[in-house]
Amino acid sequence: MQSVLCLFLFLCAGCSADWLTYAHDPQRTGYNPSENQLSPANVGRLSLLWEANLENAPVALSALTAPLVADNVQTGAGPKTLVFLAGSSNTFFAVDADDGKVVWSRTLTSFAVPKEEPYYLCPNTPNATPVIDKEHQIIYTIGVDGRVYGLDLATGKVRFGPFAFIPAFAKAWSLNLSNGLLYTTTSQACGGDRSGIYSMRVADPMHTESREFLVRSGFGGGMWLRGGTVIGRDGTVYVSTGDGAFDPAAGEYSNSYLAVAPDLSRVEDYFTPPNWQQVSKRDLDLPSGGLLAFTYRGKQILAGGGKESVVYLLDAADLGGSTHQKAMYSSPVLANEGAALEEKGLWGSPAFWTGTDHQGWLYFPVWGGLAGTAPHFPLTNGDTPHGSILAFKVVASDKGEFSLQPAWISPDMNLPDAPVVANGVLYALATGENPRQDHILGVTHYKSMEDWKHNLLTTAERSAGTHPAVLVALDAKTGKKLYDSEDAMKSWVHFTGLAVTGGRVFAVDHESRLYCFGLKTEAARAAATP
Repeated sequence: MQSVLCLFLFLCAGCSADWLTYAHDPQRTGYNPSENQLSPANVGRLSLLWEANLENAPVALSALTAPLVADNVQTGAGPKTLVFLAGSSNTFFAVDADDGKVVWSRTLTSFAVPKEEPYYLCPNTPNATPVIDKEHQIIYTIGVDGRVYGLDLATGKVRFGPFAFIPAFAKAWSLNLSNGLLYTTTSQACGGDRSGIYSMRVADPMHTESREFLVRSGFGGGMWLRGGTVIGRDGTVYVSTGDGAFDPAAGEYSNSYLAVAPDLSRVEDYFTPPNWQQVSKRDLDLPSGGLLAFTYRGKQILAGGGKESVVYLLDAADLGGSTHQKAMYSSPVLANEGAALEEKGLWGSPAFWTGTDHQGWLYFPVWGGLAGTAPHFPLTNGDTPHGSILAFKVVASDKGEFSLQPAWISPDMNLPDAPVVANGVLYALATGENPRQDHILGVTHYKSMEDWKHNLLTTAERSAGTHPAVLVALDAKTGKKLYDSEDAMKSWVHFTGLAVTGGRVFAVDHESRLYCFGLKTEAARAAATP
């Protein structure tokens, strides 16, 4: 009996129901290697286990951040797996993963008052997905006033801060944690902020050293990639930047991929697409397509793309060669043939997976149909006028060069969001949102800030014409649809993420609902049968 127990403990040493940060890990791969309960063989039996209506009022396009999960949290009612979310009402929630009941919530105090009314680019709400420090049982989050809190996982008690971190009402993106340093990025000049990378040393709460690195001397260059920062194997911080001026000698790094020292003291390397001027002119900035880092055949590689719908592979140790403009690999234009600044192209973060055969895969969410310049994909699943997931195999040559081989296109999806993958299954949400931003399409230059805002759709206009989100599960090797949640979700969602762990899939919608999908037990199925 003892030997059997020892064998079980050995086999389950890596078992975990944790999803501690956006896209699962600091590299933002979207891949959970610990999940083994859901598989291509059984994921078709997924069903909605529960939904929780959280007391959180949506603001503009914002509602709940992407869900995070921590298992074996020692609460007053015993050990629990908890789901954590920050809400647009400046309230933080911890929810029991078994039944959807709120275990604790905390509304963060703020004495700051925004100077402008909220709108979809600047909602004046928390925007950054939090991050969990499992070792110390703390979750870090940012309040509307820009202060960072470290909350106890089990109780919500404040154990760190609050400390000033970013400007009040700045729009921050997902928090990341590496070697005792907490990171975020900002964009869109919300709250008067200038686009930058921010860090704070949280390992020693008595010495909270904080730093900022601005990618421009003025406004612009926003780093609005969903995952915020990507952390490399040696702690290097990688980001992609948006439209603006480009002059490295003056510290202007718009429309580029940057490698920044962990202490944010300097830019160590950068890659700027050769057509960066056209990208900036047409508002095709890079952050829309996200960024991740993965290691394959011993080499660390970055993968990302933007609205232009060109996918780049970059050597993390040498982003762009001596000219800073030579990528390891760049694809043809995959979508957005008309170079539209909204509604089409790469939107959301990619995902990376290594199968049991050690083959590497990359997956990219695309809005709209494919371009005529897109390569041939051997496996297709019908027309995709609204959007799809594109799958590529990572190919390594004998010379150590890397490229992408088209593999499959998913069935049509109504504006797919960032995919995640676990145990041979790829999961993604068809968001059902309204991607239209402007009354008059194609305007990239305005006489004044007032003219620009006048052209933006209102929150009510953006909310019109939406459809409930749909969770889709696909075979990660073929793109075959294995599961479709149909009408289980009740509302659309904007810029979100999934958590897949412990045999369950967690998702949110714009009406502040948290959904849990999983496999029903035989007893539960029998009870549900009339």
